[in-house]
Amino acid sequence: MTQATFHFDALTPDLMWYALESVGIRAESGFLPLNSYENRVYQFTDESRQRYVVKFYRPERWTTEQIEEEHQFALELAESEVPVSAPVILAGTTLHHYQGYRFALFLSEGGRQFEIDNFEQLEWVGRFMGRIHQIGARKPFTYRPTISLDEYLYQPQKLLENSAFIPSHIEQAFFSDLSLLIRSIERNWSEQTHVIRLHGDCHPGNILWRDGPIFVDLDDARNGPAIQDLWMLLNGDRADRLAQLDTVLEGYQEFCDFNPSELKLIEPLRGLRMVHYMAWLAKRWQDPAFPVAFPWFNDPKYWEGQVLALKEQISALEEAPLSFVPQW
Repeated sequence: MTQATFHFDALTPDLMWYALESVGIRAESGFLPLNSYENRVYQFTDESRQRYVVKFYRPERWTTEQIEEEHQFALELAESEVPVSAPVILAGTTLHHYQGYRFALFLSEGGRQFEIDNFEQLEWVGRFMGRIHQIGARKPFTYRPTISLDEYLYQPQKLLENSAFIPSHIEQAFFSDLSLLIRSIERNWSEQTHVIRLHGDCHPGNILWRDGPIFVDLDDARNGPAIQDLWMLLNGDRADRLAQLDTVLEGYQEFCDFNPSELKLIEPLRGLRMVHYMAWLAKRWQDPAFPVAFPWFNDPKYWEGQVLALKEQISALEEAPLSFVPQW
């Protein structure tokens, strides 16, 4: 079974129970599914009433070396007292194997949602992002990829062209605008000479709040420019984003220098994420969980909206980038 057609039907509660037992963990509760589609993630309680989260990795997405590299980064951050969800070490390892599945355990991190419009919380998040990048800059990932136009633009474009999702009545407009967006990103993109280890997917949903931020889900960790971990914290109109940027960087630069020239990458990175997301859903559509979770993806109205979104992103790329003037 290929990665595109793989699904988790064989991952039954019994299989998960025996997988956990194989590493000395006895689940006493049921398995509560958490919000994850790429992998399968469940919360449970063991016989000592300890709450855990177990993650079963989608086969063929990452190599064993890439998963272990992510785990080592999380452990390195945790050892430096950065509040990040790190895997539990059992029998000297964090990555376990059972009947063809790879899985890892994490302590269950309780917390409420990070308030993106709370400037005190935003500065606190910026401070810890500076800590994460200070540690991430020590060395690059060896096995994990570096953000590139090939992975986020060219491969997704080819996948969408070979799919049957785009309705025929907007197919020409969609691919014409997609090509325009790609050319615009190419003009605004420069290969990064200074890349660091990143969280990779630091949107507000991956930050919990409990007496401070807790960063979760490093599954998309990779090498790239620092701004990749910062731009998704910005929202609203230009004035709002400038105020948020100042707040984030005020905390960030207590621990890590920021190169203002990376601000020009915000809109290109937003465009990359937009195209990659569409292709990701198309690639995973044969997994039964995806049509249930994203029913709108196969609706012509969604694709009509994407034509408009592509045009808006092309316009955003033509605007002057956000600016930041260091206060010291």
